[in-house]
Formats: sequence, structure tokens, C-alpha cells
Amino acid sequence: MCGIAGIYNYKTGRPVERTDLERMARSIVHRGPDAEGFYSAGEVGLAHRRLSIIDPRAGQQPMLDEHGNVIIFNGEVYNYIELRRQLEGPFRTDSDTEVILRGLAQRGVSALQGFIGMFTIAYWNGEELLLARDRLGIKPLYYALTDDGIVFGSEVKAMLASGQVRTRRNDAVLNAYFSTGFVPGEQTAFEGILKLPPGCVMRVGRHGVQIQPYWSLSYSESDISESEARARFEDLLMDAIKLRLRSDVPLGVFLSGGLDSSSIVALLAPEVDRPLETFSVYYQMNGYDETRYARQVAERYGTVHREIEVTADTFVDFLPDFIWHMDEPVTEAASISLYYVSKLARESVTVTLSGEGADEILAGYEIYRYMSLIEQYRHAPASVRNILDLMLRNAPHAKIRKYAELARWPLEQRYLGVSLCAPDILSDAGGSLLSESMRQTLRELPGYAQMIAPLYQDTFGAAPLNRMLSLDTRTWLPDDILVKADKMSMATSIELRVPFLDHRLVEFCATLPVDFKRRGRDVKYLLRSIMRERLPADVLSREKMGFPTPLIHLFRGRLYDLMREIMAEPATREHGVFDPKAVLSLLEAHKNGQQHHIRLWQILVLELWQRRFLDGGVGA
Repeated sequence: MCGIAGIYNYKTGRPVERTDLERMARSIVHRGPDAEGFYSAGEVGLAHRRLSIIDPRAGQQPMLDEHGNVIIFNGEVYNYIELRRQLEGPFRTDSDTEVILRGLAQRGVSALQGFIGMFTIAYWNGEELLLARDRLGIKPLYYALTDDGIVFGSEVKAMLASGQVRTRRNDAVLNAYFSTGFVPGEQTAFEGILKLPPGCVMRVGRHGVQIQPYWSLSYSESDISESEARARFEDLLMDAIKLRLRSDVPLGVFLSGGLDSSSIVALLAPEVDRPLETFSVYYQMNGYDETRYARQVAERYGTVHREIEVTADTFVDFLPDFIWHMDEPVTEAASISLYYVSKLARESVTVTLSGEGADEILAGYEIYRYMSLIEQYRHAPASVRNILDLMLRNAPHAKIRKYAELARWPLEQRYLGVSLCAPDILSDAGGSLLSESMRQTLRELPGYAQMIAPLYQDTFGAAPLNRMLSLDTRTWLPDDILVKADKMSMATSIELRVPFLDHRLVEFCATLPVDFKRRGRDVKYLLRSIMRERLPADVLSREKMGFPTPLIHLFRGRLYDLMREIMAEPATREHGVFDPKAVLSLLEAHKNGQQHHIRLWQILVLELWQRRFLDGGVGA
């Protein structure tokens, strides 16, 4: 794993300054503490920070071939050994970097089709700069078009360090942020800074900029039998895990005690010739300590298991660095848990495997079940719906009444993503939390449902469950789950690998009948059936938690105090987003027993982000 950055002044031909590249590299030193490298040739400049994983002695970047082609890349192409046999040599190293370089030189963009892995690539052939991102967006790549050309980097802070990119809040994404807690799609929270979409390649040259997809995921339902599906799924997952064992440095597993990470341990432990190292994180609060499940799995497979506790103090103390490393406002509070468990793991390993992606390929979230039940209700005979309407309207639980209300809407308006916080901040009491000027601004911008409408159009005619999975795979997965995984692991110089997101496994799951993914209350049915004899019954039957975070309690303690401080500062009014008095009223209501922690966390993260990146605080 590494960090990349670069400048190509294709518009003006202005030479790239070495000092600019050095500043960019310094800003992402955490991504690659082992070495740095630079390439400059007139209007092109590339910078690289290296975390040595494969061929530590010879895999230095930027790497040039005998024809002057040059590459920097971040990530891993796991099948580099197999690809090497298909390419013309001679090879000077045993690294995957050289395989990628020769593949692109000999086959062009079509070489990307053969890569199995996670990567962002910058390749210069003397005439054109090629930027590419892996199929599912496991590795991030940002860019900005400037008066001179283009600036890009693994992290936004590298681009800001170039001195060529301004920091201005992008109000166009705030409706999406308030609905989801992250910034989905190609835009970012910074005006003028964009993300290269997953599965896409960008060509930059005198002709300008062209972006085109080299991969897309389509959903269908094959007529495969359950036994065939089980065998094929297990083969693909096992191969994905084995490929991700390729490393010249120590390797471990993040073990939450849930089905996904426990399955990786169960399949991986027999494949290694020494006890596997596993790592867990916990909060010492009722309902937030999952370590007993992780310990059961660790004991069963004889792993060397270590745990770390996150306290209210360590949570709050890390917030400034959390904001800095994430680059954008992302309200995935489990990011902080992931940082601390990564920090623990870095004491003994450099590479870890983790269970991200299983929920998105096998429908692991409970909300999918609720939405599917609503879909059945909508297609029930009118007489049945009338009886159900009466029962639901008088239901004692607010959650049931909420879903009864949602049943009025078609899927495209009802399901806006697994992370949905509120359909539209202007449609509920949340609107009163905004300043009058911000309310007016957001009224004039598209709501989140409008923003994602084209994604739903792409899956018209597919099963409702698959339409939801497609939406989350294109938004929530790359822009929340995977950005968290990348930024928090890289903050501690850990390479995190995600076997469930091997594109071959993802493509296979997209063709499965929906009841192989969910069957009644059984989520991730296929994986659960494969692991039935391999995992403790408690692990198989428990509900999903992942790395939980007790925000409810924190906003009645340390975060309560911090929020009061933030709302009292002049900067809050100067930013012009929130009405501090209304926010403090919501905070008090939460402290007195109501639950507003999700909205409060959104507000806090956005305000801290503005202070760090917009108020003159940018710098390594």
C-alpha cells in the first residue's frame, strides 16, 4: 500500500516544481513511511510514498521501463505472478508494480481487465497520462482541473499541499451529506475537487480529459442450484483469500466476532503455517462489547488474539486526527474504532484482512428485509392492504409506524440507501437546525432522491433487492465503508485487504437468486450455510454489529461538552450552515432522553471539518 500524487500541466506546459511534489508527498507520509520517490519531466511530475509489501528491495516507485514509460500506483494486484507469465520480459524485479507497468505498455487500458486487486494507477507514456481506479473503489483517487492542467492524489490533502487547489465548501453536496452522512458520487465536499469513479480510467493529454468505464456490474438471477451456488461461492471466496495472502511482510485479521470476519478466520487459519494473529476493538459499555464472540472464534482456531479498548476520552482525543485523515466529512463513527484496532495491529503486522463488502454482495443489512416486506405489502390485494393499514397506523412502536408511512412510496423514493439518516433535512425538524441562508440554498438544490434517480434507472426491471444492492454498491460502499477502511488503516500504515470484494466473487453474487442472499430472517444465507459447521452457534445466530460506537452515550458525556463549545465559537456562525441555538436545543433534548445522536454527529463532524480544512488549518 502506498500514496500517490501528481501534477500534469497539459494546458500551459508549465514545468512542475520539485518542491511542490515534495510537499505533496510529505502530506501523505503515513500512507508510505518506508520510502519516497519522484519523477519530473517538464510539465509532468509524479510523487510516491511507499509502504513495502511485495519485493521491498526492488519495487521502488516511480518505476520506469526501457522505453521511458513510468508508473506510480497505490494498492495491490494480487494475481501479478500469473499475469507476469502472460507478458513479454525481461523483468528486473519480482514486484507487482513492474507487472502493471509492462501490462499497460504492452496492452494499454485493456490490461486493467486482467487485474485482480485494489489499486489506483498513474501511468505516463510520454504523450498521455492515464489514471485508473479499481472496480469497486477500494482505493481512493481525487483530482482537480486547474488553470494549468490537472492535480491528483490518493488523498485530498496531497492536492492541497500542491498550492494549486483552493479550499472552498461545496454546498451542492450538503443535501446528500445530511441524508446519508457522507458525500456520494463524483463530487466531494470541496468545490472543484472530484473523485475518479470506481471502475473508470481517465486519459489526460493535449486533447483534454476523457473518462470512461472499463467495468460495470449488472444484476440478474441465474437458475443455478443451491448446492452449485454454495460450492462456487466457497471456491471463489477461498481463492480470494489465498490470493490476499501474498505478502513479504506479516499478516493478520481484524476480527469483530461477526459472521464476515469470523468466516475469513475460519477459512484462512488452516492455510497458514503458524498461528494467525487476530485483532478486536471494544467499548466498555453495555451492548457495545462484542469481544466474547471474537474470543470464541479465536479460541476455536488457535489464533494469537489481541484486543484494544476505546474509551470516551480516546474517542474524543482522536477527533481532530479523524477529521484530518478522512479528508471529507464522513459520519462513519466506526472509523474511530477501526483506527485504534489498526494501530494495535501495526505493532506486529503490516497487512490485515477484513470483512468489508459481505453485506453489500449478500444483502446483510436488516433494512433490506424491511424494504422487501413493504414491497410485498404494496403488491398484496387491496382487501389485505386495508386490514394491514388499520393495524399499522395504530401500531404502538414508532418504527413500525414509520415503515407504514414509507409503504406509500415506490422503491425509488422509499429506499435511498442503507445509511439514510433523513430523506431530506428540509422536510423534518432538522430544517430548523440550519441557518436561514443555508435553508434557502438547499431549497434551490436537488434533493438526494433526485441525485440518485439515474442510478435507479440503470437497474429498472431488476428484483427490488438487487436494485437496493446496486445503489449501495455504487454509493455507500465506495464513499463510506471503503473510504473509512482506506483512510483509517493507512493512518497507521496498515494495508487492509478485503477478500469479499474480489470482483469475481462480486460478479458471481450479482447473478444469484435473491433467496440465496436472504431467506426469511436469515441474512447472508449462502455464507451462513457454508460456515454452519465451521463457526460457533453464537456467532452464526447473532445480529450484525460490526465495530459499534456508543454515540448515544457519548453525546450525553464528552461529546455533549464538545458540542456546546463548538456551538459557542464565532466560527460556527461564520460558516453559515447551522443555527447554534437550535442545535443546542436538540443537544439538550438528547441529553434528557431523546435520541438525536445521528443528527448531532453529522453537525459536529461538518463543523470540525470546516475548522480543519476551510479556516486556514490545512497543513501536514
